[in-house]
Amino acid sequence: MTREAKAGKKARKRPVEIELKFRVDDLAAGAAVMDTERFGALAAEADPAREVLMEDRYLDTTDGVLTHAGYAVRLRALETGTLVSVKSLTRVEAAGGASKREEIEGPADAVAPPADWPASDARALVMEHAGDAPLQELVTIRQRRRKRLYRSDAATVELSLDDIEVVADGEVVERFTELEAELVSGDEAALAVIAAVLEGTEGLRRAISSKLEAALAAVDAAGSGTGGKEADLVDGERADDGEGAHDGAGASMAIDAVAIDAVAVAAAIAAATPDIPPLSVGKTPGVLAEDHVAEAGRKVLRFHLAKMIDYEAGTRTGIVAEDLHKMRVATRRQRAAWRVFGTAFRPRRTKRYRDGLREIASRLGAVRDLDVQLEAADIYRADLPVAEQRAMQPLLDSWHAHRDVARTLLIRELDSDGHRRWLDDYRDFVRTEGAFALPVSPVQPHRVRDTAPSRIWSAYEQLRGYEPVLRWADVETLHDLRIAAKWLRYSLEFTREALGPEAASLIARVTALQDHLGLMNDADVTASMARTFLVEHAGELSSLESAAIGRYLVDREREVARLRRTIGPTWRGASGLRFRRALGRVVAEL
Repeated sequence: MTREAKAGKKARKRPVEIELKFRVDDLAAGAAVMDTERFGALAAEADPAREVLMEDRYLDTTDGVLTHAGYAVRLRALETGTLVSVKSLTRVEAAGGASKREEIEGPADAVAPPADWPASDARALVMEHAGDAPLQELVTIRQRRRKRLYRSDAATVELSLDDIEVVADGEVVERFTELEAELVSGDEAALAVIAAVLEGTEGLRRAISSKLEAALAAVDAAGSGTGGKEADLVDGERADDGEGAHDGAGASMAIDAVAIDAVAVAAAIAAATPDIPPLSVGKTPGVLAEDHVAEAGRKVLRFHLAKMIDYEAGTRTGIVAEDLHKMRVATRRQRAAWRVFGTAFRPRRTKRYRDGLREIASRLGAVRDLDVQLEAADIYRADLPVAEQRAMQPLLDSWHAHRDVARTLLIRELDSDGHRRWLDDYRDFVRTEGAFALPVSPVQPHRVRDTAPSRIWSAYEQLRGYEPVLRWADVETLHDLRIAAKWLRYSLEFTREALGPEAASLIARVTALQDHLGLMNDADVTASMARTFLVEHAGELSSLESAAIGRYLVDREREVARLRRTIGPTWRGASGLRFRRALGRVVAEL
């Protein structure tokens, strides 16, 4: 048998994924579908729907070899280990408008290269195309999946409702919900029966792109700063902004982008925009190994100040909900840059810039933190009975009221003469080469290549210092670890271009640790806020309200415990021998 014939035979034996995909605009409609007991001959199993949390990292080489070969490679973190899935990017239509494509899976390691994964067809296919080239993260997709099995004599189908977060550079850039029906075994005609029901369900729309395609479009939109590029196209229409409308009390604060006239949005933002000239920057800060440390810092500050200015108008109007989040991220990056590069500047002359950033970051954070709590509560409530949803309303009303106050204070700060004077002065500083830089002697280390290695290793030492106490660490200690991870990440990220392409995979591993700890911190803060509310309003709440809010408090505490218990893989990814060796190679390039 020829090599080509053998390859063809092997390809024919590969498993095939067959599934229906619908975008969910109305969470209540999606939940109602999951509660359906029968689709024609398909009957739901007696067991209730199960919920699982998943984190998927999509990988490729720096030059996109796997994508060009027609494959998407996904690492899925599960409580039982890591699974690699290799899916064909080419899809064909199946019964009921479902999509069909090849998919092979096998065991993997969250941080090791494919050469060190256990043997499987999936590993072999990755190695065949990528060889020894390092894989870097394209995007991370987190999912909270509620799934249920349906069986008939002819087929078994898994129905799932997925709350999805798209994560890039450690930040959530998109959220949306999808309903999927995947054929587990049997006749694919069973999917046509389900499709007929879903097509007629208000609040569901046929999705014609994969989660990966939607996620990459969202990352592109976030990176370009347009804020308007669609993360998905559904039946040829503009998709929503990932914050689909929620029926019932306590609906999401975000306005559905589908319902907003684009011209009206543009006009509202333009009307709210102060006369602030934009800063001209490239696609990256452009830090080079030969740069003076002060000028490298100035490049990073200028780049992220430009982002902050770009998102101010959307933050003011509140029409584009993510603009406030992105403006906050830009202020965080600048504050981090001052910590990394600040010693190269005259401290007294630059103190006002750091103070101004701290003030605006505080105002943005007060609003954004409550947005996060409210969004998480909406997701939690979506699967609850209506009575239980209403019982949580006093808590959400309180959070909404605090958010309104925080937003008022934020807009007042942005409108103040002091803020405008600070911004004008700060703009001049980041555009003026040499401004307030400390003088250096000819032999004093002052270039990026001279100073970044010790700074990076020092940050790594701070992170690794938590190793002896990690197994017994409390939440407060793990919060400190998150801060240590953040400084290592920024030390690498701000000099990424000078460090070379391998730095991307290191940044991704540190970001994964930071994200894991960030989710734990969010859950802990939410639990604390719910506990405080119950204590302060004990005499005002009905027994049903107290019980419902108490159950949410317990849910968040369990999430904290789960995240503490599962920190091992992400910790090893940023602390193990393989990471240190790669870090040494990257630093040696300077």
